[in-house]
Order: sequence, then C-alpha cells, then structure tokens
Amino acid sequence: MDIYTIIFLGLAVFIFLRLRSVLGQRTGSERTPFDRTARNAVGAPDNHVMPVPGAPLDPAGPATSGADFGVPSDRWRGIAEPGTPLARGLDAIAANDASFDPRHFLTGARSAYEMIVLAFANGDRRALRDLLSSEVYDSFDAVIKDREKNEHKTETRFVSIDTAELVGAEARDRTAQLTVRFVSQMISVTRDKMGNIVDGNPDKVADITDIWTFARDTGSRDPNWKLVGTGSH
Repeated sequence: MDIYTIIFLGLAVFIFLRLRSVLGQRTGSERTPFDRTARNAVGAPDNHVMPVPGAPLDPAGPATSGADFGVPSDRWRGIAEPGTPLARGLDAIAANDASFDPRHFLTGARSAYEMIVLAFANGDRRALRDLLSSEVYDSFDAVIKDREKNEHKTETRFVSIDTAELVGAEARDRTAQLTVRFVSQMISVTRDKMGNIVDGNPDKVADITDIWTFARDTGSRDPNWKLVGTGSH
C-alpha cells in the first residue's frame, strides 16, 4: 500500500472511535422515543422531563378559582371590576351567549330607556308592548288607563342621560338579566283637559335615578332585551 492509503485508513479508524465514544453502544434495552413519550403521558417517573417554555411546572397543580381557563381577568375593563359579583354574572351570561357584548347592550339600553319613558308619557301602547315584559306592560298600561279616565295628558322631555351603568348581572338557566342604573335630567308635567297643571313643573329640570332590569332568552333567535323590572332612587 502506498503512503496515501495508509493515511486514509488511519483517519477512518480515528473517526470511528470518536463516534463510538460520543454516541455510545446500543444494548437492545433502550427505550424508543415513542415509549418515553407514552410513559411520561401517564405520569411515569422521569427525572428528565422538561417543562414547556413559558409554562413552568407547578407542583400544586392548576388553580381552581372557578374562572374559565384562558379568559383574561380584565375582560370587562371599564364595565366591572375583576372578581366582583357583577363580573361573575357577566361571565355566566357570556358563557351562554358568545355574542354578548355589555358595551353594545348599554348603548341599546340608553336608547330603550328614552323610548320607553317617552312612549309611557304619550300612552303609546304599541311601542311599549315590544319593549316590556307582560307584567311590566300591565303595570304601565294601568297608569295610562287611569290618565285617560281622568283626561290627563303627560308631557316629558329629556334634557340629558348622564349615566347608564351596569349594576347587576345574572344568568338563570337560559335567561340573562342585566340591571342598569340610569341617571338623567328631564322635564315632565301632567295637565288636565283644561290645561291646568296637576303634577310636575314645565320650567323645572328634575334629576331622576332609575334602576331598571332587562332580560332575554339566550337560547332564542330574538336578540332583543325586554324590561322586566323597574325601580328608582
């Protein structure tokens, strides 16, 4: 053999020995990658399990606070403080209705509030029937009938709606209920058939605070909320 053949043989032996020292020898008893993964999946002990980056292992296990995993704690920012009964109520409603948006609801509630107050003052039963539950409608209708009987007429004008904020939220089976506090300024007066004032003042702006509760069936295709309860402060 010439000198070059001897040199190449020497290099081949050296490389083989280096690879053997780094990789080791298979004995036939090694676990395959599939076997290792399967054992770890069922909780078999393994001292070399690495946590997923960004998700350190917690020996105490996941927290059981009751909140949906992955739901941000500030999802109702500007509407409800995290951890409050209002926030939990909103979570429950959203769990039954993925399209629920409290900000969109409040925009509609402001409009409904003004429409209902004006329809009640004008005795507009048709408008009220679409916006009220049957129980609330009957209550409003009784007052309208009494005004008609006495030939009284009510005039109401909004100056402003200063506040419309959620103060309560609840999910009962498929029914979602939201309670809103309205703070408004309005002018209202009731006159008899001769035009004499029997209630209110046409020149005075009154500060009004109403607590109204709206409800809707989250299982229904009807997206509209109806007034189911009223109160004032």
